[in-house]
Amino acid sequence: MLATKYPTWMLTEFGDFDRYLDEQLSKLETDHIDLYLLHALDKDRWNNLQKMDFRKAVESFKKSGRIKHIGFSFHDDLDTFKEIVDAYPWDFCQIQYNYMNETHQAGTEGLHYAAAKGLGVVIMEPIMGGSLAKIPPDEIADLWDLADTKRTPAEWALRWVWNHPEVSVVLSGMSTMAQVEENICSAGNTAPLTEKELSIVEKVRDAYLKLTKANCTGCRYCMPCPFGVDIPMNFSLYNDASMYNNQEGKSRQYMHMLSPESRASACRECGNCESVCPQQLPIRELLKEANALLSAKE
Repeated sequence: MLATKYPTWMLTEFGDFDRYLDEQLSKLETDHIDLYLLHALDKDRWNNLQKMDFRKAVESFKKSGRIKHIGFSFHDDLDTFKEIVDAYPWDFCQIQYNYMNETHQAGTEGLHYAAAKGLGVVIMEPIMGGSLAKIPPDEIADLWDLADTKRTPAEWALRWVWNHPEVSVVLSGMSTMAQVEENICSAGNTAPLTEKELSIVEKVRDAYLKLTKANCTGCRYCMPCPFGVDIPMNFSLYNDASMYNNQEGKSRQYMHMLSPESRASACRECGNCESVCPQQLPIRELLKEANALLSAKE
């Protein structure tokens, strides 16, 4: 089974649908793709797809036999997700889902919604890009030790996702043969998690959240910053680095995903953000802390 994605952000005219698909088929040296995703949909890309008459393009893909099954991957809010699910008879979708992000983006409600509509549901980020597989802080490790069945942190994360019968496929980001074997074992164990085990996962989630450095809710009232700083993204990276013992990985993202003007280091301490923050966060001080931690690996 061959799967790949259509780069929706590159769509500027209707002819791009055929142009990029045919280029992919040529590079893959095949005449069809089994599973094809309209990739990384959000409100803006979804609106553009509709303007470009994606339905006509998709029907052409399927009628010609170049595509067997059509789906989409998603990064936005729940309402947008439901709108997309309802707009076309998709075969499947791909969403971000893990025990730390149960209400993030499509979340549990979106998972149930898509499955009830007959879509296969592919899960990405089940271990948060590896964050939930790392050696946890002592307080987290002590909670995992309360379980009768001992598992690695990665296996706990995967088993929690597999515990939802609506899930069809889990993309676990395996990079070693040992991880392949562990993940196959996890996927092959169909016994549901016990109430005690689910309670432990909830306690682990709560313990991770207590390690949060910046209690930012992502409301974005602080945006736009007059100097271009992406305050919520800086806080997200700062929190993830602190919570999941992942300073190195989040520092890489800080230096390579954020432009110099959007990093915490670009803050000029005007204070506009603090005057509108519903959480009354000391944003200027937190940005200094974020930069100190995230730039340390530069």
